Amino acid sequence: MNEIRLRLRKAEAHLNYSLDVFGDSLGKKHGWKNTLDGLEAVRYYLMQKHHWTPSQLQAMSLEDLRFALTEEMHGWRLPKDAIGPKGS
Repeated sequence: MNEIRLRLRKAEAHLNYSLDVFGDSLGKKHGWKNTLDGLEAVRYYLMQKHHWTPSQLQAMSLEDLRFALTEEMHGWRLPKDAIGPKGS
């Protein structure tokens, strides 16, 4: 049981990290010049695209944010510099 929990938590952490790195990619793509990165960039992008308020976006779980970015993240991969040792 503990092994399953550990694998689940590691998978969740990887998904959350990937969302952060995707936010960095959004910031670079849109020329936000390092003022917005990570989750801030994700929320800003979704605010601009869907006209959601900051409070609506803050209330969304990371899973909800990933779902809202399904199309944008399709085919996207972590950049090589964001992949840890041994692909972790």
